[in-house]
Amino acid sequence: MVYDEQRDAVGQRSVAQLVNDLSAQVSRLVRDEMKLARAEMETKGKRLGFGAGMAGAGGLMAFFGLAVLIAAAVLALALVMPAWAAALVVGGALMALAGLLALIGRRQVRKATPPVPRESIESVRKDIDIVKETMRR
Repeated sequence: MVYDEQRDAVGQRSVAQLVNDLSAQVSRLVRDEMKLARAEMETKGKRLGFGAGMAGAGGLMAFFGLAVLIAAAVLALALVMPAWAAALVVGGALMALAGLLALIGRRQVRKATPPVPRESIESVRKDIDIVKETMRR
């Protein structure tokens, strides 16, 4: 019912009024798309924060577990060599592993792309395509 009234009103409106309406609708569309992008980024940010916190807690527990295993490795090697040599061997192996992990991590960070609101971008693209198609008619 409202659509029929709007269609009848469009038939009686001037081109300037229609262009003005189009401008207002495009402005509203852009504002709505920006709100959608902001909401999407807030949701992703909350999930990222929670996930990072949980990963940090897991990492801390793994750190303590690894420290105990390293102590066990030193104590085990101390049975066959002097304690200082056992600690030196385990420490050297850990430093080599740390260097390898740092190189791999640096490579992965370089490959990372910044987080973007993909759904909002796709929605805007669809809106632009619809407007272009409508303008061609």
